[in-house]
Amino acid sequence: MSVISLLLAHTATVSLALVLTGFIFLYFYSKSSKSSNYNFPPGPPALPVIGNLNILDLHWPYKTLSKLSEMYGNVFTFHMGPKKYLVLTGYEAVKEALVTQADDFLERGQTHTTNTSSRGGNGVLFGKGESWKVMRRFTLYTLRDFGMGKKTIEDRIIEESQRLVEVFQSRKGKPFDPQIIINSAVSNIICSIVLGDRFDYGDAQFLNLQRTVNENVSLSVSPKTQLYNMFPFLGFFLSDHKKVQTNGTMFQGYFRNAYKDRKDTVDSNDLRSFIDTFISRQREEEARNSNKYFHEDNMAITAGNLFAAGTETTSTTLRWGLLLMMKYPHIQDKVQEEIESVIGREPPGRGQEEHALHGRRAA
Repeated sequence: MSVISLLLAHTATVSLALVLTGFIFLYFYSKSSKSSNYNFPPGPPALPVIGNLNILDLHWPYKTLSKLSEMYGNVFTFHMGPKKYLVLTGYEAVKEALVTQADDFLERGQTHTTNTSSRGGNGVLFGKGESWKVMRRFTLYTLRDFGMGKKTIEDRIIEESQRLVEVFQSRKGKPFDPQIIINSAVSNIICSIVLGDRFDYGDAQFLNLQRTVNENVSLSVSPKTQLYNMFPFLGFFLSDHKKVQTNGTMFQGYFRNAYKDRKDTVDSNDLRSFIDTFISRQREEEARNSNKYFHEDNMAITAGNLFAAGTETTSTTLRWGLLLMMKYPHIQDKVQEEIESVIGREPPGRGQEEHALHGRRAA
């Protein structure tokens, strides 16, 4: 009887697994079929549940998509699991979408990971709806008020660049990894606006914030996180998205603490940072009983967005520039010549305007 019982139990388990698989298939099929009314462009044939994941290089997905564009054109459909994505390749296609039809592509697509990190669509990086529009408008105005695109921000950049050069010179020609140092220099420009102050390059908390940003950038695009975004019910077996959430909570916590420390002491006539300006605007909205968007979540997430986006992207571009000039010295020579012809070799200050004028005339 024990053998029969085991067989029956095994059969029941297999049957239950098949039933659950069937329900999962029907669930994802019903979700994907909701978009069947849209006129999607052609793309590779999709398999049930997994879509086109069977042909996707998870470590270098752009290679797969670039190859598919040769078969299906610069605009084609690709199935990431049960979800359909419109893939744009090439300058003209991207320009058509992001410039010519910019209003139709204002918001970024939401994933389970970004929706969690933005707490349902707060901030400017992965915000959505009216909240995103209000925060974007406020952020642009505030950044301009604190010198973004003006001479004042140029002075900050020059000062920080001099500190960075001093650190480079202190290495006395010996090899070193410039990632953290360049990250710190770039991040300090943003910090001077968001927090109203800069950090020392060796500050432990500053370095931890940068480490968290870099780690989350890597984890957010990892195969495990992408798999979780496509199949959230697998989250129990995956770990990367959990680390992203933990890091995000810690990262936002820093800006929440800065907000709480200043909330009751900010002088609206002496605003020194983005956070100060946010608090001042929050008071105004509350006085009018119309405060829907100027709350702590939007502050912490927007400030974190500025710190992360303003650090990782710029510092990565600079490091690529250094790497390419090291690999191609003749390009480095041309860059140096152009810098000297337009800016000059003297430190900022005396003689700078004459060099710039001479460069413009020569051009």
